[in-house]
Amino acid sequence: MGSSFDLAMVADLRFGRGRATQSAPALAGLGVRHALLVTGRSTERAEPIRAALQAAGVAVTSFAVTEEPSVDIVREALKTLRANGCDGVLGFGGGSALDVAKAVAILAGNDSDPMDHLEVIGRGEPLTRPALPWIAVPTTAGTGSEVTRNAVLAAGEVKVSLRSPLMLARLAIVDPDLLIGSPPATLAASGLDALAQLIEPFLSVRANPVTDALARDGIVRSARSLRAAVTQGLDDDPDRRDDLALASLAGGLCLANAGLGAVHGLAGVLGGRLRAPHGALCAALLAATLETNRAALADRAPNHPAAGRFDELAVLLTGRPEARAVDGEDWLRDLIAALGVPSLTSFGLSQADLPAVVAASQQASSMKANPIPLSDAELTEILSRS
Repeated sequence: MGSSFDLAMVADLRFGRGRATQSAPALAGLGVRHALLVTGRSTERAEPIRAALQAAGVAVTSFAVTEEPSVDIVREALKTLRANGCDGVLGFGGGSALDVAKAVAILAGNDSDPMDHLEVIGRGEPLTRPALPWIAVPTTAGTGSEVTRNAVLAAGEVKVSLRSPLMLARLAIVDPDLLIGSPPATLAASGLDALAQLIEPFLSVRANPVTDALARDGIVRSARSLRAAVTQGLDDDPDRRDDLALASLAGGLCLANAGLGAVHGLAGVLGGRLRAPHGALCAALLAATLETNRAALADRAPNHPAAGRFDELAVLLTGRPEARAVDGEDWLRDLIAALGVPSLTSFGLSQADLPAVVAASQQASSMKANPIPLSDAELTEILSRS
């Protein structure tokens, strides 16, 4: 919320219905002769991309990411890339596929192993050489991974980031039509993750005028379209697809440049312990974290710049000019209930787990951008209520 800030963005960003078809000629134009095509669990959806790459003169080796990204999965993908002589990467899928794609591209460019560079558990050495040319094409609307400069990887019960500006994609193509056919549960979890990645940067201590503008627009789009997309569908509504895709993209740009907060600080630790989908964890934590942050600011820092933003957030969420912070919190709780978000208990979290989760969360990098440091008791309350 200061007057000095940096912006990190992909060099080429393209948005629009049907634009995924541009990925194959673009990768060929970068001089790639043999691409590693990193997909999600289902490889069938990527077949048109594979065919387009081959038509553009690019050989293709596929690698499917069937679970949350991990150090072992990245090592396996690197082995596949090296064994086949791939000189470029195309990530086509959700956040897991894109995180693996960017990790493989940067590690191949540096001829190194994930543990050489990972935060906390690795050697933390800087990545100094450019990534192999890589293109990001998201097929979900949640993570914004196509425009971020980190990949979150699991190692045992810990999730940590591989991070460098050199990891930014050479091209990101956001095609809302790729959301057609998304299951309601996926739309709900990914959409609420995107909403969290708009709300947290808006309240972040690193918020800046550019991320504020993106967050405001993205929050409005998510608020007006997410519930209807999940409960009524979006296959026949291109405007809803546009709204969710733009909200996700804006969230990625916001988190990359303004940071996140306690939702993601807790979700990162929980994801490593529970092996639950990241978006579902963020969704479960969102309402309680928002309320706890507001109460902490009111108690300990009533004049903090973020304190006045909770009322504005409520207006953005509800669309009512007279709305106040509590109205926004009620709106969020209602949305989360309507979308059937599972509780943390359903993923296997118990009261006995809370002290260890809280202790690990206090060390998470996302916590550094939270509007106010939260105590162990406050984090425990968030977990208990979620």
